[in-house]
Amino acid sequence: MTTCPCCGLKFHGALSSGCKECGARAVGEPLPRPANELPSYGRSLVLAVSGSLVVLVFVVQTLVAYFQRFSDSLGFWNWVGAAETAAWRLKWISIPVLLITVTLGRKLYRSVLNQPERFCGVNYARRGLLASSLVVLLIALLIGVTVPARLEQRQRSNDAAILAQWYTIDRALFEHRLKYQTYPADLKELRDRTPDPYGELDEALAGLDPKVYSTTGEYAAVTTEKPRTQRGMAIRNASLTSATDDAAPGSLAFTTYVLRLPGEDKILGTDDDWVGRDGMIMKISNVARGSVGSSVSAGALQP
Repeated sequence: MTTCPCCGLKFHGALSSGCKECGARAVGEPLPRPANELPSYGRSLVLAVSGSLVVLVFVVQTLVAYFQRFSDSLGFWNWVGAAETAAWRLKWISIPVLLITVTLGRKLYRSVLNQPERFCGVNYARRGLLASSLVVLLIALLIGVTVPARLEQRQRSNDAAILAQWYTIDRALFEHRLKYQTYPADLKELRDRTPDPYGELDEALAGLDPKVYSTTGEYAAVTTEKPRTQRGMAIRNASLTSATDDAAPGSLAFTTYVLRLPGEDKILGTDDDWVGRDGMIMKISNVARGSVGSSVSAGALQP
């Protein structure tokens, strides 16, 4: 294969017969190669620059995370926490860097190492490749160490969302009982009878199966018979009587309820469901184990 020095065309044959594209011909023998050729430092420079950039990016991200979260203290663990934050921010960059380091970086380093007469700067190439590899491994280590804590935070976030939904519904049930002296027979009655100016109750009840709510336990009859009052007690009793008691005379008042909410999988009837009963809520799995440590009292939020 011959390359024409004039037009760059590659063709089979000798240049003495002329280029097939531009017609150029050789006027003499080709110049001999020089006795001494300087080795190239380009490949070593690529590895050294790439390793320096990887280290610089990680250090800058660590400093940014540190001054954002721990600028008031110089403790060792604060720096570790900042490095963990930087590792999570760079997780999508570390993957392609790892692939490039493993494939292209190793090939370049081997070519520099095996052909010292053509390439120089093997020490710089080794340091650049080592720096890239160490930073990528450090990022992987920091991410792996914090995975359990991240999973726990994610679980707590999901639980908080379910508890927020529960508190909204439980507050509406509490207000309904204060006003009507009974819990509603179903969620539709709760939605129709409870004021919801900001739409919080509608959002909490959206997508819930009506079967998740049921009234259980005892039923107390509401009668219109008034107990005898002593003289002088009529004024005080009148002030304590609710003016908004809309319960029908002689009707039955539901005194207990059970509300089952789907868990993270949004599927009702699985082990991650939550069960609320009369102001208390806990996971089905904890109920099965007989644990009450994770139960939450909604009465703490009631006025």
